[in-house]
Amino acid sequence: MAKPRRNVQFNHRGSNNHDGRRPSLSEVSEGHSEPGSPIRAGMNGKSEVSNVEQMEPPQQSDYEKKKATFITRTIWTLVMIAAFFIAMFAGHIYVIGIVTALQIISFKEVIAIANVPSRDRSLRFTRSLNWYFLGTTMYFLYGESVVYYFKHIVLVDKVLLPFATHHRFISFILYVIGFVFFVATLKKGHYRFQFTQFAWTHMALYLIVVQAHFIMNNIFEGMIWFFLPACLVITNDIWAYICGITFGRTQLIKLSPKKTVEGFVGAWVFTIFFGVILTNILMRYSYFICPVNDLGANIFTGLSCTPNPVFIPRAYSLPTWFPIQRTYHIAPMQFHILVFATFASLIAPFGGFFASGLKRTFKVKDFGESIPGHGGITDRMDCQFIMGFFAFMYYQSFIAVHKASVGGLIEMAVQGLSEEEVVEVVRGLGKYLVMRGVVGEGVMDCLQGELGPRRR
Repeated sequence: MAKPRRNVQFNHRGSNNHDGRRPSLSEVSEGHSEPGSPIRAGMNGKSEVSNVEQMEPPQQSDYEKKKATFITRTIWTLVMIAAFFIAMFAGHIYVIGIVTALQIISFKEVIAIANVPSRDRSLRFTRSLNWYFLGTTMYFLYGESVVYYFKHIVLVDKVLLPFATHHRFISFILYVIGFVFFVATLKKGHYRFQFTQFAWTHMALYLIVVQAHFIMNNIFEGMIWFFLPACLVITNDIWAYICGITFGRTQLIKLSPKKTVEGFVGAWVFTIFFGVILTNILMRYSYFICPVNDLGANIFTGLSCTPNPVFIPRAYSLPTWFPIQRTYHIAPMQFHILVFATFASLIAPFGGFFASGLKRTFKVKDFGESIPGHGGITDRMDCQFIMGFFAFMYYQSFIAVHKASVGGLIEMAVQGLSEEEVVEVVRGLGKYLVMRGVVGEGVMDCLQGELGPRRR
């Protein structure tokens, strides 16, 4: 029988161990788990490649991507148009709610593109202060509108009267609280960044919230002053695109390379035609031309008022030197719409150019993703804000009829007269109504009994 030989090593197939041991099950499993091990590469390489190929979806072509984007954009456009008309016909209060939501979302989007670095710098209260200043500004502006348009309600209410008479002082105190808090939270080494954020917040408040406030006032003055400017901007944008792709050759501005001079001018012409036609339709309905006197009104209940003189046709004759003498009956609003359409075509687009420059500054494509296929709310409202601002200023300067109102008289009596003088005004109005036969003498006797004897 042969003697066993010592220190003899046998080479095992597939073994890379230098000590001659057979690899254990745990070592083999570790080899499989190591990303760079030969075992993993040799045994599972092909299977992993095939699995990755099966998991990766096929890449879409440019045509398919554009088609999907177009479908998404079209669907959401129709959804927004439907929601807009439903809200407008449902009543002014719903349109006001939409405008409020739009300005809040737009403010959030604009603040967000400049607020990202605050997380890296670990600065506290930056976002909280932004929202606080937004709330304070909205309280001031909304309060101004409510006090102005609903004096006859808030000035005779026991709870609302103190807030109405001291509204501006309350708003100022709220702003001062935010200002003091901002100064108290300044952190050494970050002064430049914090003051930049402070200025950025106030710029956003002015460009978005303040201008949206005037759009809100347009709704109170009459639905036409909100709906017509908005439609003019949308129409101009559509025709600028159509004219641009049809015969556009000359670049208009470097901020928007796709904008052309031909599209710019062509859209102006078509916007004027559209504005004249739409104005002729809208001014026939009291729901659009009457100021808001009932927030519960809708398209079915309607509104009643004495129409503004701009909606009443006037006789216009051709000059005497003109060979044909003829008289035309045209409502002055048809001339005003030429100014509105011109501003919507030549000036309002610069609001969009401003937004484009802002996005290029922060190297972002869109302000957000609030609307699928369209980007953010700000991307769609950049021209609407400045157009609404212009509509309010033009209306107040050239169209509005300034006359005494019940709310104005109540405001003058509450803020400018003493209680004894207000009682005398009530007595005098009571005598006037009795003299005109509007009320009976019993009402005057009741007033005299309730108000007490006249003070000397």
